[in-house]
Amino acid sequence: MSKIVNLQGYKVDMIDFVNKKENGVKISLGNKFSYNVQYAKDRNIAKAEFDLEVHDKDDPDNFKIRVVVVGIFAFNPDEKKEIIHTETFKALFPYTKALITTVTANCGIQPIIIPEIDIDNQQILRFDNSEN
Repeated sequence: MSKIVNLQGYKVDMIDFVNKKENGVKISLGNKFSYNVQYAKDRNIAKAEFDLEVHDKDDPDNFKIRVVVVGIFAFNPDEKKEIIHTETFKALFPYTKALITTVTANCGIQPIIIPEIDIDNQQILRFDNSEN
């Protein structure tokens, strides 16, 4: 049995970090993310983009970190796109999570550790540009 997806490489497209809070101030963190996969025509290659932001729920202008990580994947063409989508997410998420932890740990604040995101129970919206 072949692997569903294989991460070929990844890169960080953006890091945006704002911390205008005083040391020791407690904040209530919230997060939001988007995840998109684009498929190459006539090739079993996909480009995934993970955009993740963590922010102070009450004051997001004064504390937030946003990262955009892009991964390139080879995939098994016999799999459904929804399965490829979730498997690429699972492969790219640890790099995105580690990046946020590393950046915040090196900025003199308590490191932010993102909880796991259960992508298997998320609704996946699929838009096809075909006319079928």
